[in-house]
Amino acid sequence: MDTFEEINVKGFVDEEIDPSLDLFDEIEKLKKEKNAVILAHYYQEPDIQDIADYIGDSLGLSQQAAKTDADVIVFAGVHFMAETAKILSPTKKVLLPDVKAGCSLADSCPPHLFKKFKEKYPDHLVITYVNCTAELKAMSDIVCTSSNAVQIVESLPKDQKIIFGPDKNLGAYVAKKTGRDLVLWNGACMVHEIFSREKIIRLKERYPGAKLLAHPECEDVILQMADYIGSTTGILKYASKNPGSEFIVATEAGILHQMQKENPDKTFIPAPPNNNCACNDCPHMKRNTLEKLYLCLKNGYPEVTVPQDIIAKAVKPIERMLEISARLGL
Repeated sequence: MDTFEEINVKGFVDEEIDPSLDLFDEIEKLKKEKNAVILAHYYQEPDIQDIADYIGDSLGLSQQAAKTDADVIVFAGVHFMAETAKILSPTKKVLLPDVKAGCSLADSCPPHLFKKFKEKYPDHLVITYVNCTAELKAMSDIVCTSSNAVQIVESLPKDQKIIFGPDKNLGAYVAKKTGRDLVLWNGACMVHEIFSREKIIRLKERYPGAKLLAHPECEDVILQMADYIGSTTGILKYASKNPGSEFIVATEAGILHQMQKENPDKTFIPAPPNNNCACNDCPHMKRNTLEKLYLCLKNGYPEVTVPQDIIAKAVKPIERMLEISARLGL
């Protein structure tokens, strides 16, 4: 087996697995043995979604982790999500199958640079999208999600000055919906930035009855074309409730697995990107595999930790968001 230092370099446990093993069965055995729970984001590969105890968006999964009596949380997602789970469940062990599963959006907002940016606007309240590092959350007044960002902003006094980060596209969408003048950090998600307007137009010509469903992290030129704009959970619910039979989906392609499972008679088409790829897969999300998940659970690492002082600061803006959401009945 690799040394811990080698694991840190690679980002995951690199160990030969007996090819005769049924990994689904082995993972189920390990979950019981270690009192573990597996959380998987909608953007994970289908096998991981199918073995997970809970599937959802980043904050919803972390809230689920806080409710469980499991000792070990295996978070099949990206690093900031595992950090959020640790913030909300500081006494539990949080594992990430590949500790190098990062996030282009979180990386686009280095905490030391955001600190300087924040200092330019001392009279502004800081609202950060949950898709950011623990350090950034610790510098925030309120955390939000893509599903409650508009309502969070609307709940504040109209004369309240606001910094919104790190996603400029979500921030611009919120500003447009609320009519508020937000100071935006210039960050973005690499997946949601590369959808091709021209290719989507051609796709809609092929599927004239198809509705375009888009995540608010997409650029405005895509959102202007959308029939529905919402979070991953919102997109999934809309597709299930809407009587339509064909949908073009402008978010990470992993969500199509759950959409198809819940709606086997409907057709879901991934929105095409500007490059030559067939669909939009997040390379960070897809670093996690069933094999890495098995080894991570078996060996008890890589583990994600967050310093206690950061936890103490970062939990406050999350709690404030939850308080506002509860008050608004979200």
